[in-house]
Amino acid sequence: MQNLGRFGPVSRLTLGGGGIGQVWGPTSEAEAVATLRAAVDGGISLIDAAPGYKICEAMIGRAFEGRLPEGVRVTTKHGLGTVPAEMVYPRLRASLEQSLKDMRLERVDMMLLHSEIRPDDFDYPPGQPPRDERSTSLSLYREAVRPAFAQLVAEGLIGDWGITGINHAAATIAALDSDPVPAAVQAIANLLDSPGEMNGTGLAPRPREVIAAARAAGSGVMGVRAVQAGALTHGLDRADNSATSRDFERALPYRDLCAAWGEDPAEIAHRYALGIEGVDTLVLGVKNRAELAAALAAERRGPLEADRVADIEALKLR
Repeated sequence: MQNLGRFGPVSRLTLGGGGIGQVWGPTSEAEAVATLRAAVDGGISLIDAAPGYKICEAMIGRAFEGRLPEGVRVTTKHGLGTVPAEMVYPRLRASLEQSLKDMRLERVDMMLLHSEIRPDDFDYPPGQPPRDERSTSLSLYREAVRPAFAQLVAEGLIGDWGITGINHAAATIAALDSDPVPAAVQAIANLLDSPGEMNGTGLAPRPREVIAAARAAGSGVMGVRAVQAGALTHGLDRADNSATSRDFERALPYRDLCAAWGEDPAEIAHRYALGIEGVDTLVLGVKNRAELAAALAAERRGPLEADRVADIEALKLR
């Protein structure tokens, strides 16, 4: 167990909702339910859900029928974007109410802002979705999002709140420079330092700086994308976009190194991510029990040995 900031003790692995929600490739509803139950049986105490993860929250409702096992906590998220300040609380509340209905719960332990925080005056490169759809301005976060989360806490609908700390490193760090700070920050944690297709900013993601800033602020860190959407595995198992395909090609020396060690690249990637300083819990993107078992095996082996980390860093992939 590891403390996730003020949120308290959590397992070193968190079950992410993307895999069981069918975001990361096909899985059946029966397998999603079985994977949820197997994760809890395997010692995972945090489930990271979101309405954007398709059927994820409904599967949580089916798996546990409104009664989470003792010690198990759950999060949800909302991709708010940038809206008029007076709409922030109603949007968060409406999304939360639907999530609670789907998961058959009366409250969640944490709700996270799912849209990235950006500088107010930032313009995305051509071809990207409108900035107010995909991101939340820093000023709106400070002036309206934090108070709205505080209100939901006061109403007993959420236990605490957090943010997504991906792509705009400077804005995320600025969001952590004054109270109240989030209980947790989700940050990229992989050996490429890559968010893949998530990053349409044209900026370097700088996830380790975000992790360090969260740690300095007293916020917990939920590491995401340990295998970078499959780029750090033996092979991509689904049609994917060019960003992940490029990362897969970039990681060829890494796969060759794992082959020389006689190791599975996905397991080594998980062990590497578990050893990144400041990462409290690693959010898994597994979609079935076989992938879950492999991640649990990696966690049992512990963070990657220092000499192997040095060999990976010598490849200069980040």
